[in-house]
Amino acid sequence: EIVEALVRSGAIDVIVVDSVAALAPKAEIEGDMGASHVGLQARLMSQALRKLAGVISKVNCVAIFINQLREKVGVMFGNPETTPGGRALKFYASVRLDIRRVESLKVGGEMVGSHTRAKVVKNKIAPPFREAEFDIMYGEGISRVGELLDLAVSIDVIKKSGAWFSYDGNRIAQGRDNAKQFLKDNPEIAQQIEQAVMANKEKFNFGRNLKTAKTKTVKAGKADTAAVEEELSEDIAGEMADGLKPEARTSVSSLDVLVDDDE
Repeated sequence: EIVEALVRSGAIDVIVVDSVAALAPKAEIEGDMGASHVGLQARLMSQALRKLAGVISKVNCVAIFINQLREKVGVMFGNPETTPGGRALKFYASVRLDIRRVESLKVGGEMVGSHTRAKVVKNKIAPPFREAEFDIMYGEGISRVGELLDLAVSIDVIKKSGAWFSYDGNRIAQGRDNAKQFLKDNPEIAQQIEQAVMANKEKFNFGRNLKTAKTKTVKAGKADTAAVEEELSEDIAGEMADGLKPEARTSVSSLDVLVDDDE
């Protein structure tokens, strides 16, 4: 009810519920410890999301629900992990992210952050199942220089040979942590690297050709679908020749006529 009131007010752009697993129904709060309330939270979540879904789309508000992982008892096959609150949230969500810590980051034996992997397990507005890895530093948040370093290495703006990192023919640091610290201590060089990365940003956008092909299909008509598919295949081959790994693409179908020309 609080979330619904905030959404309807129109004054909030982003609402974060932390967390779904911690939401306690009134009957559970007033009941005795150990009393059974089967399906109560799931039923309330289902009712709440039915009301919120329509309102959120009208007021241009984003609702972020953070959840926790639980394990099903007695599961012998398949993934035993599940999330509390029933299935309604999984169905209503436009985007679902599975965020896990990969490893701890230490400096001199002291933990200073964690290397994190985020996987898009559901996406209604873009291709799903993509992954991203980044550093979350305690007291700082997501490390900007860590992301910049990884992107620069991936397109050879920064060369990596063994544990050494080199930029513009000069070795800048040995080890990833030292390379990050170098970029922090030298903001001018970090800015140059960022400009070089942004100048080559098209290398990270592997979905552009599919979108272009869909738009061409709309303009040319369904009869020219084969020609568009052939052109798309040539674009993919070009990416592979440049050393890029193209993303899996679906074939152009009659459903593509729904794509707007302005897209």
